[in-house]
Amino acid sequence: MNDILFNHNKILLIDDTPATLDILFYYLADKGLEVFVATGGQEGILEAERTNPEIILLDVMMPDVDGFETCRRLKENPRTKDIPVIFMTALSTTSDKVKAFELGAVDYVTKPLQYKEVLARISTHLTLKKLQGDLQESVNKLEVQNEALDTFARTVAHNLKNPLGAIINSAEFLDEFARLPKDMQPYLQNIIETSQRMSTTTDALLLLAHVRKQDVCLEPINMAEVFIRSQNKLQHLLDTYQATIACPTTWPAALGYGPWVEEVWANYLSNAIKYGGRPPQILVGTTPQSNGHIQFWVQDNGTGLNPEEQDKLFTEFMRLKQDEIEGNGLGLAIVQRIVKKMGGYVGVESQFGQGSKFYFTLPDVK
Repeated sequence: MNDILFNHNKILLIDDTPATLDILFYYLADKGLEVFVATGGQEGILEAERTNPEIILLDVMMPDVDGFETCRRLKENPRTKDIPVIFMTALSTTSDKVKAFELGAVDYVTKPLQYKEVLARISTHLTLKKLQGDLQESVNKLEVQNEALDTFARTVAHNLKNPLGAIINSAEFLDEFARLPKDMQPYLQNIIETSQRMSTTTDALLLLAHVRKQDVCLEPINMAEVFIRSQNKLQHLLDTYQATIACPTTWPAALGYGPWVEEVWANYLSNAIKYGGRPPQILVGTTPQSNGHIQFWVQDNGTGLNPEEQDKLFTEFMRLKQDEIEGNGLGLAIVQRIVKKMGGYVGVESQFGQGSKFYFTLPDVK
């Protein structure tokens, strides 16, 4: 046993038997632990608040407040609820062991005590507590970093919106009214197209940050209206690719948040148009699920995706077929965040050469 592990760690012994306390005190102190003792349950609760030990060894059979009640009170107290409790007990029935764990104990040792076993159990739970502390510290740091990253993304995206709008408007004005030499036209078109892609990316970043922060109230949505709004957004794209969409004449009622569902449809339809066949033929449908959800899906007539490509979907900044169509790699990641926030899930079904079906689910209106 590595005694270095126990240096500066505090342990509280709660037992009404002086002989047990004496032996455990000297044995554990000799191993480098800082040992505190209490001879009853009530005294132990007060001592736990005072000393804030890393671990508590608690006897079950005590006259004033027994170990089970002591453990219950320790776990109800915000100041002591996270301290691991190991029961010391002569009770051997399964019901007693189950009761100990139900009250929040992490382990137990049986009397008469085997001191090496006691030390091993203490060592295990001190190690686990340290690992949990390290993990929580990492989680806290990550949350701070994510918060800073979100703030940065929102700030950058917001500050880019107006300048990009001015560039696009000015470039489009020149394109329409200025008589530029023919050899200058490609440069102007490049300015327009690049600025529009940058504007789309900033919109995506703002939406991603917004989804991360905002909680919405789910309510029954008129899916027919939401779908039409999404389709209207893409009318220029539909015309450019000469795409056709076949969709249901009636829609089932589902719970969601209309503006976010509109973004989901727009993303799925946009991808189906861009990556579908030539011309794109898109089928939209719904399928009830046995888990109380409704699946909404978009089927394209494209080349489909192999398993490796499917595994990369719904990941931020991940783009497939990058040489074919420009994009920012945020669309499906945003879709996944949106749908998850609304209590649903996303996925894809595809076989290479047979097109792809992208779907999302929403809770059914009960």
